[in-house]
Amino acid sequence: MEIEIVGEGFLFPEGPIALPDGSVVFVEILRGTLTRLWGDGKSEIVADLGGGPNGAALGPDGAVYVCNNGGFQWRRGPDGEVILIGHTPGDYEGGRIERVDLATGAFERLYTHCGEQMLRGPNDIVFDREGGFWFTDLGKNDAQRRDVSRLFYATPDGRRIDQAIDDALSFNGVGLSPDERTLYVADTRSARLWAFDLAGPGQLKHRAERFGAGRLLATIPGDVWVDSLAVTEAGNVCLATLANGGISTVTPQGAISHTPMPDPYTTNICFGGPDRRTAYITLAATGRIARVRWPEPGLALNFNPY
Repeated sequence: MEIEIVGEGFLFPEGPIALPDGSVVFVEILRGTLTRLWGDGKSEIVADLGGGPNGAALGPDGAVYVCNNGGFQWRRGPDGEVILIGHTPGDYEGGRIERVDLATGAFERLYTHCGEQMLRGPNDIVFDREGGFWFTDLGKNDAQRRDVSRLFYATPDGRRIDQAIDDALSFNGVGLSPDERTLYVADTRSARLWAFDLAGPGQLKHRAERFGAGRLLATIPGDVWVDSLAVTEAGNVCLATLANGGISTVTPQGAISHTPMPDPYTTNICFGGPDRRTAYITLAATGRIARVRWPEPGLALNFNPY
């Protein structure tokens, strides 16, 4: 597979969104921005959000909805690569869901709490066809303690946010099956991919306060962590993996294959192009955006022009 680097010099890119004009929008977690990379390699900052923008998705109104984790501590390695320490930074204000006008860069904080509970580290997001969205909250940690992780469902009007799962280990990537009857959630530290049956929009079929409500679909082999994900038109889950740096593809039956990438912190993938086989992959440690021709088309996401 030929890997083309189409942009570089970014600070821990994540959350890519491919647009019909050939550009790709993504977050830079450590710069605190929503950034746009054009087809000619030029880039611009769409919005300076601060904190740690993590996951992003287009909503029904054409705006970009961003999971902001509140920020991380980090440092540079000997070769200039980003080393994510991960601890809560001194300027941490809490996590939030933000809405960004892609045309103007204007943004607002949509959710900072669910009831009385603060959002700690919102991570990844996916919209269903009804216009609501699922998002994960990885939580925050320091040297001695770590938050539990949670799963939420919310609406883009700022009026409804529900907690679906509490007390998970480290929920990260999230995506929907083509028929939207299954919600996929990647658990970072266990390298597991969970499948949750849905009864309807925002409703787990087997609701529980623990992640035992899900089915274990796969455990990625090796000394790895898993990050964000995208689903293909055929229903395969393309899961970004950390440490071994690549995309692990998991079929609905649990079979696993791996496509290596030139970065140990491969964090996410999205699909674009007329046939949705142009994959954009975020290479976070080296601050690059890769483009490859994928073997199968990605799923047409709700509210995405593709």
